[in-house]
Amino acid sequence: MHVISGRFKGAPLASPNANTRPTTDRTKEAIFSRLDAWDVIADARVLDLYAGTGALGIEALSRGARELVCVESDGRTATLIAKTLTTLKHGRAWAAAPGITARVIRAKAERYAAAGSGPFDLILIDPPYALSTDDCDRLLADLASSGTAADDALIVLERSVRSEEPSAPAGWVIGERRDYGETAVYYIERDARSDSERDGELGE
Repeated sequence: MHVISGRFKGAPLASPNANTRPTTDRTKEAIFSRLDAWDVIADARVLDLYAGTGALGIEALSRGARELVCVESDGRTATLIAKTLTTLKHGRAWAAAPGITARVIRAKAERYAAAGSGPFDLILIDPPYALSTDDCDRLLADLASSGTAADDALIVLERSVRSEEPSAPAGWVIGERRDYGETAVYYIERDARSDSERDGELGE
């Protein structure tokens, strides 16, 4: 596992154990190609929930994000992310990008989402496939209602292709779904329609 592109290209990412299911390089490249095309990474505040190796968040930081918060509940895994970030911070690429920040928070993703930390411009979520659809929907709703997600945030959610499709929070929509092998990726954003337009559809 390594950083694919950007200022930290080629930097290794430690995986804590065989049970960890990191995003494959193919899926990661597909996700970030879209994010780059949409110009949502540059100077963004990024939240990486269920961070695992930190691969998604660190990739965003490498490609131009200015702030990264990785949230991981497992202590050993969180320590490995912290070590990766420490190595990056001592390198030339970090010194050449003044103002960027990155930190790891050991906490449950669900609790952090509901706490109102942020706001974040880009939220990357790669939960265990075992996370139920109800719990996934609650997580998304908490991100939106707590203010953790900025008004113009983009949420990227990975799930198994065999899982039920999640429900976007009120006032948000699933803009796109893309499947890559066993992984379904959802791009969730604010509904661009006005409140009156949405209410009109509900009344039909």
